[in-house]
Amino acid sequence: MRRISILGATGSIGQSTIDLIRRDPGAYDVVALTGGCNAAQLAKDAKDLRADVAVVDSADCYAELKDLLAGSGVEAACGPVAIADAARRPADWIMSAIVGAAGLPPGMAALEQGTTLALANKESLVTAGPLLMATARDAGATILPVDSEHSAVFQALVGEDIAAVERIVITASGGAFRDWPLERLRTATLDEASSHPNWAMGQRITIDSASMFNKALELIETKEFFGIDPDRIEAIVHPESLIHALVGFHDGALMAHVGPPDMRHAIGYALHWPDRRHLPVARLDLAQIGALTFRAPDEARWPALRLAREVMAAGGLMGTVFNAAKEAALDAFIAGRIGFMDMSGIVEDALATMSAQGGQHNAALSLDTIMDMDRQTRLRVTEHLEHRG
Repeated sequence: MRRISILGATGSIGQSTIDLIRRDPGAYDVVALTGGCNAAQLAKDAKDLRADVAVVDSADCYAELKDLLAGSGVEAACGPVAIADAARRPADWIMSAIVGAAGLPPGMAALEQGTTLALANKESLVTAGPLLMATARDAGATILPVDSEHSAVFQALVGEDIAAVERIVITASGGAFRDWPLERLRTATLDEASSHPNWAMGQRITIDSASMFNKALELIETKEFFGIDPDRIEAIVHPESLIHALVGFHDGALMAHVGPPDMRHAIGYALHWPDRRHLPVARLDLAQIGALTFRAPDEARWPALRLAREVMAAGGLMGTVFNAAKEAALDAFIAGRIGFMDMSGIVEDALATMSAQGGQHNAALSLDTIMDMDRQTRLRVTEHLEHRG
């Protein structure tokens, strides 16, 4: 029986992971489940799966969680420190699905125990890629990518020499606004940005898909995880979301990973790795699909892609700045303080400001320096927004 923990259990990735576990409960011993503030869902899952501990991020939700778990034998806890402590509990496999930079400290804590980390939290690699990968190497831990694109690349490279790779192409659906006239994007509403044409995801990642900030993060993630030169990483718009990534080799061959837009595929691959096992996902009928389409991304529509390339070229702490500014700008859009197209301008301002303050410095990185830059960047965005009025 494998001991597993799920960090971010109440989100879409966490719930899809739990769906797979429920199908074979005798194979898993659930150690820890963590969540945001959905105490009811977290308590239900923790009791059903007989977890050792359930942790909510917010102290405001702790009393509810504790009441719901009373008499169940499941320990209740709250706060970021408790989440990191849960990640340190001995486990064979840990899902890292906390959204945003908040997922970095518990992910690091998990790696330090030398476990297998299934990484759905792309922000960890964007914010602290070199540190994360070095921590895994030093601890003898394994990182398995769970983003559908990076899982696809990982699978395409099985048995291949990374030195033979000429390019990596990750696909993008284009999100909710891929067919909108450019001028209409300035008036896009929160509700419109929160609806994805292909994938069922949380609100924040759905909006990131519409702005292509999600794909910008994935470009950086590809560089950090696979060690590929940024000039050999491409993004292409593929509205059907059936090809998740392609790997091109020096002999001209392209190896594509094709599958339905269902995150249980990438989660299941990581859960069962290095084996392949049956998964409850749709089987594609290629004749019914008929055609697959592709188009080059328009950086006037999606300036996040240009900014990501600038971040990769700059190095240092600029990935930290990029992610923190993106998260703060997204908060402002959700709160109705800025428009949809204003987010990229706020991120660009933060990159310029924090670069001038030493963000490009390439000294040895630590979790403390990274989290400090994250805080400074969010403060800069707050000041920028106040100046805008």
